[in-house]
Amino acid sequence: MATKSTSERGRKLLEECTLFSALDQRARHEIAAYARPRKFIAGESICRLDDPGDSMMAVVLGTVRISLPAIKGKDIILADLQAGEFFGEIALLDGKTRSANATAHTKCELMVLDRRDLLPFLERNPVACVKLMEMLCARIRRSDERMADIAFLDLPARLAKTILHYPRASRSAGTIKLSLSQSELAAMAGGTRENVNRCLRNWQRRGILELKDRWTIIRQPDALRKLLKPD
Repeated sequence: MATKSTSERGRKLLEECTLFSALDQRARHEIAAYARPRKFIAGESICRLDDPGDSMMAVVLGTVRISLPAIKGKDIILADLQAGEFFGEIALLDGKTRSANATAHTKCELMVLDRRDLLPFLERNPVACVKLMEMLCARIRRSDERMADIAFLDLPARLAKTILHYPRASRSAGTIKLSLSQSELAAMAGGTRENVNRCLRNWQRRGILELKDRWTIIRQPDALRKLLKPD
């Protein structure tokens, strides 16, 4: 059986995704026809902060990392986006520059929707416009929650939340397994690598997790969940 091309996979994804699922078949086919495929190797920059924002992109395969530059050349990791998720919609809608960096965390296949095609389509299809607004509102809520976490939670609680909620973690038999470096965990939790290392080593001594071959294996997820509950 022939392997599906990026275009075929991407158009099927666009036709089925939540953003366009409420449209009729004709409208779904129309938006899918506008999209063009792009491929990126792991580590390749997709777009950078302050680049012109003339398109929105959907992840077809792989993981896209959204980040912001911080002091001393380090990045703050905002999200790791999976297949079916979109990014770039803010700059596309307001016509300004990109608000963050997007990098192919793994080998990626994307579908790109250009501003010149998407804006007229949204004007003709208000249902899709409302769905896009809902998606933006969800992003704003997550951003507000992150700021509240940094303001009110200590590092162990922020780190526990990062681990418990990481979308690419493997979950089975009451354990959570993820492959993230301590630098990546620090960039997600808003701490330093040194403090994250101390926290993980403490949890390892207590039997909450195991650090093995670049994997973090959570043996007692409930112990981490307790850190998120108010006293």
